[in-house]
Amino acid sequence: MSTRPTQRRNGANHAGGRTGGKSFDSRSSYGSKGGRSARDGDRRHDAAPVDSASMRGEHLSPALFERTQELLGTVLKFTGPADTLVSTYFRAHDRLGHRERGVLAETVFAILRRKLEFGQHAESGSGPLERRLALLGLAFTRGIASVKLVASPEEVDWLEHVGQIDPATLKPRVRTNLPEWLYERLAARFDAAELEALAAALNQPAPLDCRVNVVKASRDDVLATLREDGFSAEPTPYAPNGIRLAGKPALQKHPLFVSGAIEVQDEGSQLLCQLVAPRRGEMIVDFCAGAGGKTLAIGAQMRSTGRLYAFDVSEKRLAKLKPRLARSGLSNVYPVMIDSENDSKIKRLAGKIDRVLVDAPCSGLGTLRRNPDLKWRQTPQSVEELTQKQASILASAARLVKPGGRLVYATCSLLNEENAAIAEAFAAAHPDFVLLPADTLLASQKIGLDTGKYLELLPNRHATDGFFAAVFERRTAQA
Repeated sequence: MSTRPTQRRNGANHAGGRTGGKSFDSRSSYGSKGGRSARDGDRRHDAAPVDSASMRGEHLSPALFERTQELLGTVLKFTGPADTLVSTYFRAHDRLGHRERGVLAETVFAILRRKLEFGQHAESGSGPLERRLALLGLAFTRGIASVKLVASPEEVDWLEHVGQIDPATLKPRVRTNLPEWLYERLAARFDAAELEALAAALNQPAPLDCRVNVVKASRDDVLATLREDGFSAEPTPYAPNGIRLAGKPALQKHPLFVSGAIEVQDEGSQLLCQLVAPRRGEMIVDFCAGAGGKTLAIGAQMRSTGRLYAFDVSEKRLAKLKPRLARSGLSNVYPVMIDSENDSKIKRLAGKIDRVLVDAPCSGLGTLRRNPDLKWRQTPQSVEELTQKQASILASAARLVKPGGRLVYATCSLLNEENAAIAEAFAAAHPDFVLLPADTLLASQKIGLDTGKYLELLPNRHATDGFFAAVFERRTAQA
């Protein structure tokens, strides 16, 4: 159930930004540890982080600077998701070392995050645009000193001048680094101060969140093990089985990950599963399962009982679920490939399912911390196409829900037309479904998160990706 260019949701989590002060200076460098961290894997990549921190402050070689410009030129054509283009480039240049890949990825994604700001600064420079942007990105993430072997004296002077520009003097839209159409839509929803705070949060790297697989371990035990192994780990503030790790540690070879005791999953994604609130022995459908991050969370909440169907239109995405499912130890998950939301396999389950999660294909604009290219790749037209698909998928999924059953509609978008507008139109067309207040449902699980009748998460407020969810219950025949 995909449409162009749907959110890949678990792409790169590269260099972040800052919210105040000078753009950069020659005394320090700013940015996250480079590379990619995973989110929950639903139609996303689960890649190990690439740590370039050990090269920070070192002089960049001319060869690596050429590679930076080359990769940047490829990515800025926006012919596909940035993380895919970067991965393809690395496969084609397999002699690049771990640290070099980190520098390239960190720089390119910093430029994607701040393309408007850097683009404006680049107007005052000279030479090819990719060169100017590469110099700005490297100076921002690694410090001006790092480019002194590849930049001319005039370029160093230019970078030092740019570094003294106070971002507060830039126009609001340039500071937010948002395309005009998206800026206008968010400005209609948020006041100026919150919009700036939201944009700043979206330009920061996302934290690395994990979910404890309660079938195999407890959160307290996992926290103790991680801390014993030298990780800085804390419980997530809202999700009861979540853990947040400082930095971008590679977890793929850690025994907890290998054994399936933990999975990488953003706290916001975990909270969506709490709204599903599955019970043991029930029949549940994850209607747009992708690589199964939420499927696995729901299956664990069911304690591996009942039947949990993982539907998706992509065989490739479902294939990514298999190794994760094997690690999880769950025996109640049944991956099912469907050709569309109207597949006959779906019709056979009509009126039989206790709970249905529709994590709909969406613009993914709530995940710009991880996928900054989406704000440049999405358009008003692509969003309109998505809203039509979302409405169709939700209506189809609703047919599965039995009387008294639950339907959860969710996106990782910030746009009203993909979120509340879809939920309200569905409610108007389906009087047999009643809205359940999300805050009440979470409070019943002792989760103190008051976002009102819908779950609406924002990175600047909740330190999660941007998420939306509406929860419906199908009325019984007596009602």
